[in-house]
Amino acid sequence: MSTLTYQYQAPSSIKTTTSGREMQLSACLPSTNKEQTQNSPCFFWGKLTDPFLTAKCLLTLSNIVAARYYIHPNASHFLKDPIVTADGKQLRFEGFSSCCGIYGRLDVLPNGLDGEFLATGTTNVDFNAPMQSALGGIRKSEQVVMSVGSKEISLQKLGDDKVVEKKVPLPIRWIKGLSAVQFYLSEVEEKCKFTRIQIIKLFARIPKGRNLKADYYLTYKGGQPRFSPIKTKGAICIGGVERLQLLKDVSRYAKKMSVFADEAEQVTVWQLEFDKMRFTLALSRETWRGFSGEGKGLEALQADIDDDWLVKMKQYCKVNQSFNSTLLAIEENMEFSTVDQLTAKLAAMGLLGFDLVENAFFYRELPFKMDRIQKLNPRLKGVEKLLADPKSIEILNQKDGLIEAKVKGTDVWHRVQLQDETARCTCPWYSKHQGERGYCKHILATKKYIAQ
Repeated sequence: MSTLTYQYQAPSSIKTTTSGREMQLSACLPSTNKEQTQNSPCFFWGKLTDPFLTAKCLLTLSNIVAARYYIHPNASHFLKDPIVTADGKQLRFEGFSSCCGIYGRLDVLPNGLDGEFLATGTTNVDFNAPMQSALGGIRKSEQVVMSVGSKEISLQKLGDDKVVEKKVPLPIRWIKGLSAVQFYLSEVEEKCKFTRIQIIKLFARIPKGRNLKADYYLTYKGGQPRFSPIKTKGAICIGGVERLQLLKDVSRYAKKMSVFADEAEQVTVWQLEFDKMRFTLALSRETWRGFSGEGKGLEALQADIDDDWLVKMKQYCKVNQSFNSTLLAIEENMEFSTVDQLTAKLAAMGLLGFDLVENAFFYRELPFKMDRIQKLNPRLKGVEKLLADPKSIEILNQKDGLIEAKVKGTDVWHRVQLQDETARCTCPWYSKHQGERGYCKHILATKKYIAQ
């Protein structure tokens, strides 16, 4: 099964009233239980203090989700509806491109909202074509009230009026992307900052065209930032640079922008800051390479962690919504390694996102069954198969921090070497990716075998 299906009671809409506009974002129904469906919560209801810019950013996120720069052979559906998380203080809208190589997030900060949080939680919200058109028509002088969860509809009694149900497919690659992208966000480092004038000039210099397969580099010439196909010292590598066009419209309103990159040059993160919101865009190195296939969290997913610890950590996250893992370890007198293991496990399950400005994880209660996560990745299935056969793994050497093993492959045995924080394998997967996309199933199985 390559997709999950969720549904809405009614389409999202923007209605004109005597006092302004009312934006009703219809939430998905995570349960088929009629009683629970009728009482599904409204997360937030209130005014947007900057409705024009919020609408612009929501349209940008919608464009990101609808974009695709590579057609995956198994992709038959393309999602248009972002995930929204209400944490009691702010709203976070998240989404991936259809090719899953672009991650976008809009954080509407507390000063961007003037209303009441009626509940905390996470759900998908319907972003239909009429909704997108209406967002484009919001003017700076208007007053707009936002309702996340369609408050009126959730109070409606069955049988009074016709209820419209919209069913939407949720690609498995999207779910896997949520469980991988925050590992990159928590590892990237800020490389440079730009002023408003620099942002406008830089986005005007984005190379034209589509499917620009060659890497480009963000560099400086004459004191001005620009994109160049030539690598120079200190330059930031950007794959699929044309994808930055998705930010061009909203970038002109940003006060400043920060660019982040990881040490291995596999991802760049572009964060636009406004007075009352932030917009984050993460790009994979290659356009064909979705975050869903990175495998960054596979080792965390198969880590043996006491269920009681995991339940307590999840409850802590749910109560606090946002936290810094280092401060948590200090305040609770816990080992740093223990907190790191717990956060890695929850992040790999898609329950934690990462905020670069706050340097903190935030909690999201995903609207799909979590027991599916570990069954979605073929590498983890391969690990289970190897561990089920006691003759598939043989330890050849284990001393002085060095472990050597041979692991059964398809008509061949592969050699695995583990030493300190490094791991190597002779399989084609490792030869191709050199560990940049997570460990292969042979390394994962060997680590699991030793830990048992």
